[in-house]
Amino acid sequence: MALPLGGAPVAEAAPVRPVAAHEAAPAFLELKQLSKSYGSGSHVTDVLRDINLSIREGEFVAIVGFSGSGKTTLISLIAGLIEADAGQVLLRGAPVSGPGPDRGVVFQSYSLMPWMTVRQNVALAVDQVFRDESPAQRARRVEKYVEMVNLTPALEKRPAELSGGMRQRVSVARALAASPEILLLDEPLSALDALTRANLQDEILRIWEKEKKTVILITNDVDEGLIMADRIIPLNPGPGATFGPEFAVDLPRPRDRTRMNHDPEFKRLRKAVTEYLMQVSAEQAATGDNVVALPGVLPNTSAEFASLQSGAANTEAPVLPHHDRYVEFSQVSKIYPTKKGPVKVVDGFELRMKKGEFISVIGHSGCGKSTVLSMVAGLNDISEGVILLDNKEVVTAGPDRGIVFQAPSLVPWLSAYENVALGVEQVYPHATRQERHDICTHYLNRVGLADALDKKAHELSNGMKQRVGIARAFALSPKLLLLDEPFGMLDSLTRWDLQEVLMEVWSRTQLTAMMVTHDVDEAILLADRVVMMTNGPNARVGKVLEIDLPRPRSRKMLLEHPDYYRLREELLSFLEECEQH
Repeated sequence: MALPLGGAPVAEAAPVRPVAAHEAAPAFLELKQLSKSYGSGSHVTDVLRDINLSIREGEFVAIVGFSGSGKTTLISLIAGLIEADAGQVLLRGAPVSGPGPDRGVVFQSYSLMPWMTVRQNVALAVDQVFRDESPAQRARRVEKYVEMVNLTPALEKRPAELSGGMRQRVSVARALAASPEILLLDEPLSALDALTRANLQDEILRIWEKEKKTVILITNDVDEGLIMADRIIPLNPGPGATFGPEFAVDLPRPRDRTRMNHDPEFKRLRKAVTEYLMQVSAEQAATGDNVVALPGVLPNTSAEFASLQSGAANTEAPVLPHHDRYVEFSQVSKIYPTKKGPVKVVDGFELRMKKGEFISVIGHSGCGKSTVLSMVAGLNDISEGVILLDNKEVVTAGPDRGIVFQAPSLVPWLSAYENVALGVEQVYPHATRQERHDICTHYLNRVGLADALDKKAHELSNGMKQRVGIARAFALSPKLLLLDEPFGMLDSLTRWDLQEVLMEVWSRTQLTAMMVTHDVDEAILLADRVVMMTNGPNARVGKVLEIDLPRPRSRKMLLEHPDYYRLREELLSFLEECEQH
């Protein structure tokens, strides 16, 4: 029977559909009461417990889960790279006792030999598995699978000469070239931009349909599971992670991303899987609210502080003459010199932001989103035009702009508290030590790190590091908060959690914010307006979409709001048009 055992109870909002075809099909791969732990004695970590699953031949199964839930451990057990403490992995009824060419694995990291060409990297697998074939036969096999992932022009290139997406294509080609019966994909696309990710999803699906492989995909992206899989199975978080209920993806193939946006079954499934994961995530969240009150002290970057320092303590706070033009980009361009002459990456970027407004900037990789953000941050010179913040021209970087990058950029040997304190000491030198302490602890508590204040940055998970980065940015009380794909390297559930944190803290502070993202749903959830950029070079503002949805917002509210899929459609259609030009 295909239904996994030992899962958490199913939420009423996430009904499980019967999978009669799967139940009737003979088992090809079976996981029976699989358990795995690490460590010994009092330091044992129970990772997986009583994992049961049956997969039929040729099926495409997506396993979605949480960071640290044991997804990679599960793939490693199926691949035979590690041994289970209890239970069995059975392939065609025979126990799996070690690695073998019948199981091809593609991990998140590319694991390519940097000194070898594409041809040589793929040949590593072919020469090992098909050593009895002639050199000419092996060469044809290598070329066949390199062509299958559309990398024939790059056959003689080394990994350093390839993009991230191309390197991952080499990994897929190498895995396929060994002619495995099962393809195991461990979050192979999570580090890629949205367009590259979509293209590789299409490649994998095309290969899957042509080669008739059995595929197990580990992913943190619900939409990726819905686009690719026959079934989605959540792996609930540990310790002792178990499978949740399975969701049959009865959507016709091929699945078009834009058309699916109109499909009632897609919407129902998406809502069901998302709500189930949100429910489990909420149950795992720490309870209690131990937030230290903020002291009434102004940052030295604020206009009010400047007035007090100039002796205007008894006057009313100055009225901003340009409230609707608090941030202004006027014909902003960025030109880079190249061997072939100057290239204008951003061409005449024009935008006005209100005080307290949240703007999302979206577009394909290479369209200049991060370049625009780095120019307003003062980290990248402006080639043409001008940027004004609070009526002052942006020339250099300054503490009046708080920045959260995709990588948290923490000082690794300092604690979470000390990393936040570095910035607080710069903008609150006039505050007492206790006031600075209260500011640091307030924001660290707000982002859920009350119990990790003294942990060194290198001891923190990626999600926790990003929380520190968000706390540090808010603690500066900046005039402008800049977010450059701050959740891009995180799994979906950690990303959802931090989006909630960001919305909660932003709604209280009403900071003016600008965020670069490639995630359509993230852009809609957070923003007042979404700025869509055309493809580069010569990228500019292509369209601005008003997000007229009530606040406070939640992911659950978005899924139920009648305008949500209309807004989503506008963004997806714009990105699709850009891709075709």
